Parts: sequence; structure tokens; C-alpha cells
Amino acid sequence: MAHYVDGFIIPVPTKNLVAYKKMAKKVGKTWLKHGALEYHECVGDDVKPGKVTSFPQAVNLKKGETVIFAWVVYKSRKHRDSVMKSFMADPVMANMSAKDMPFDGMRMFWGGFKSFIDL
Repeated sequence: MAHYVDGFIIPVPTKNLVAYKKMAKKVGKTWLKHGALEYHECVGDDVKPGKVTSFPQAVNLKKGETVIFAWVVYKSRKHRDSVMKSFMADPVMANMSAKDMPFDGMRMFWGGFKSFIDL
């Protein structure tokens, strides 16, 4: 079954990982409440700078930071758009501001992806 996925790459100060995890659990539960099928967050473990490009280079990783790789799964792009609309209107998200984030949101990046191969 083909899905639609939103992917996120986030630089998080290692000292803020506990706060980030708390925030991410709250956000993840909110996504699921609004209909997302799955929510995943992974912390960098074997993420080294590359010669040309890499996760650390993509987010301009600084000393004392780690990379978070996260994704949300939906039935389709149409389903994602519907979930996202209600998700963003939820008080959890509507009341969250950039200053509440335990990371530099200006270096975070994300995108939506159509399923290409599902095994």
C-alpha cells in the first residue's frame, strides 16, 4: 500500500535532548490524534560529516549538537493535507512558538514524499 511521508532533519543541542524528547512526544501524540498513521523520531548514532554532503553539513551541525531524523506517515497526500490542517489548528501547535523550541528551527528542514517502493 502506497503512503505519503513527511520527513524532518533537526539539529538539537545534546543538552536539550530531554526537553526535545518531551516536546516530540507531545507533538507526535497530537499528529496521531489528528489521523497520522505513524510517527517516528530517531537520534543520530552513526552520522558523520561527509566529503561533499551529509546530515551534519545539511543542518550546519555545531559542536554539542546531534541530528534528529523524524518522519510521519499518512495514507496519501490528500490525507496528509487534511491531517496537517487540523494538526496545525490544535492548541498544542497553535500555542507553540519558535522560542519554545529546544533547537534552532532555522536549521531544520523537511519535505513531503510520495511512497516509491514499499516492501
